[in-house]
Amino acid sequence: MASGIRAAGGLLWRPVRGGVEVCLVHRPRYADWSLPKGKLGPGEHPLQAALREVAEETGARAVPQARLPRVRYRSQGRPKVVDYWSMRAVAAGGLPADDEVDEVRWLAVDQAVRLVSYPHDAAVVRAFAALPPVTATVMLVRPAHAVGRSSWAGSQGGRPLSVAGWAQARRLAPLVAVVAPVRLLAASARRCVQTLSPVADLLDLPVEVAEELDEPRAGQSQDECALAAAARLAAFGAAGTSAVVCSQRPMISGALERLSGRCVDFTAAHAGGWLLAFAGTTLIATDPL
Repeated sequence: MASGIRAAGGLLWRPVRGGVEVCLVHRPRYADWSLPKGKLGPGEHPLQAALREVAEETGARAVPQARLPRVRYRSQGRPKVVDYWSMRAVAAGGLPADDEVDEVRWLAVDQAVRLVSYPHDAAVVRAFAALPPVTATVMLVRPAHAVGRSSWAGSQGGRPLSVAGWAQARRLAPLVAVVAPVRLLAASARRCVQTLSPVADLLDLPVEVAEELDEPRAGQSQDECALAAAARLAAFGAAGTSAVVCSQRPMISGALERLSGRCVDFTAAHAGGWLLAFAGTTLIATDPL
């Protein structure tokens, strides 16, 4: 059986007077108009691949905001899956770096739906148009692997990252940096602060310790702490501030349940997490990394 093809791309948009424009690219090899996309490189995260392909095919630098519908079809007899994200253009480039594209066109949404060559691309454009305007994106991550509880003599909050955990944190840094955060917040546990240390070095930003992201202390309930963490996350949406936030798994699950209104087990591996999109204080998209 033929193996599948993994690809990723973006619905690139920019604000204009009275609305937004979205970007389509023309590929002379196929004589089509489509959304910018391309195959994943070996070991490449789909979100990073999507940003790379958008930059190569449009010449623009973008910030991802929310996941859009995944597209499945057959290409040259093989199953193909394409992951898409909505992306705001933050810097226009010159000519596309990818010679597979010979024209880039910015269009109103209804014009893009009419011009695009494939129904599945038109469906992605319509899904973008149905989203409320995103005011902020937040990367919410679980701390990287720490040294074991049994091998640490100090307080549990003081447990540092293990050697494997530091490697995880370094791999995480360029991924979470794609949202162009202006603030980095961590729960006071040492492993949370250390998890954000590589991205702090990458972006030259301080890691702020936020105790409202901590697990309950004596006299505090899990519910009131989860509400406080949810309020802190929602405040980024209200302020229009993109951020990276690191907290422990129980607080993450509790905060996301309250923000989403769904009783879901929001779990992730060490140094895993979610891309959150806010429209004001409303969480409109939760995308596992």
